[in-house]
Amino acid sequence: MYFRILAKILLCLFFGNLPAQDQVYELRTYELEFFRPAEVLHNYFEKALIPALNRQGIKQIGVFEEYGEGLPKKMYLLIPYKNLLAFQASKDNLTKDNTYLEDASAYLNANEASIPYKRITTRLIRSTYGFPNLVKPNFKAHLFELRIYESHNEDALRRKVNMFNDSEFKIFEEVGLPMVFFGDNIAGDQMPCLTYLLAFEDMNAQMKAWSKFGPHPEWQRIIKLEKYANSMNDITRVFLKPLPYSQL
Repeated sequence: MYFRILAKILLCLFFGNLPAQDQVYELRTYELEFFRPAEVLHNYFEKALIPALNRQGIKQIGVFEEYGEGLPKKMYLLIPYKNLLAFQASKDNLTKDNTYLEDASAYLNANEASIPYKRITTRLIRSTYGFPNLVKPNFKAHLFELRIYESHNEDALRRKVNMFNDSEFKIFEEVGLPMVFFGDNIAGDQMPCLTYLLAFEDMNAQMKAWSKFGPHPEWQRIIKLEKYANSMNDITRVFLKPLPYSQL
């Protein structure tokens, strides 16, 4: 009993003193099988999983599919948690939610041939103090841009994250690149890396905003600073469109 109480005290002290950047994002990618209808997955998200997560206090859940006709088709599920403990508790809470279990029964009891995806991959991303919380666009976003920046080691990633914290967020705001979330990845593939999501009304708005970024005086200044040199070595960019029941 003594050790359990001590452990709880230490956890409270540790997590209670964490700065504001402890919001955690789970980004799942569902790689869809060819020629299999995805209705069972859509129904699961819309009618079971998202309502259950909302009951847990988890809001602004994003559901997207890739923009264009790339194959294999993929769906993306973005879940923002208050912190890492909330992420850990969420799955257990689902198993205790009788409404969820009833609403999700068609999905949970589906046989292998009915499941529309081949695999699920998951990334865990922790927000940073420069952009501590997910921000829902204040306009109708029809296009989202997911960007993953890889670094050659952990120190290089730290320096790239600092580059955003110190200067890039302000530049993004000034040129019209609306940030939805930003963070460095805790787990997943392409490590070490950071991930962020931008929102736009359409592709024209995306192109116009990025055209202003490169010539921006502050960007031209910081790219010459030695402390940020060689902090990133690869970029992955994916364009996404929100599904009708997405909360973003």
